[in-house]
Amino acid sequence: MSTGTTTPLPLQELLPALTPTEGGPWPAYLVEPGEWLATATALRNDDALQFNFLFCLTCIDWKTHLTMVYHLRSTRLGHHAIIKSNLNREQPEIASVSGIWRTAEFHEREVYELFGVQFTNHPNLKLLILPAGWEGKNPLRKDFEDPVNMIKL
Repeated sequence: MSTGTTTPLPLQELLPALTPTEGGPWPAYLVEPGEWLATATALRNDDALQFNFLFCLTCIDWKTHLTMVYHLRSTRLGHHAIIKSNLNREQPEIASVSGIWRTAEFHEREVYELFGVQFTNHPNLKLLILPAGWEGKNPLRKDFEDPVNMIKL
């Protein structure tokens, strides 16, 4: 079983909307939020790429903007890639990829409730973990203030 490739894939040649970025052990790319759905579709369906497994989706709060981070793997070809997209912190929005990778459905709901990212065309965008009354509080954002535990970042 392959542990994944560390050499860059020809993603930028196949998908010009991607810009290479610094990453870790896997190739990393940046895509504009408006290009994400078309790019994700190509990553999944292109015969040379076959990224059929979204195994992690998360968000990072940089205080000035939010960054969505998608970890992809091709279980058929054995390669990995990380795709990032910077979002406006005041109105973070990006297309849902739950129709491409089913695992995104719950990951997107988690990011929605914890960071406030709106996933357009998500089939069931509502709280996943937090109880009713936590809508819009986004406890993983750096500006979140917890009056009970007095946490402020």
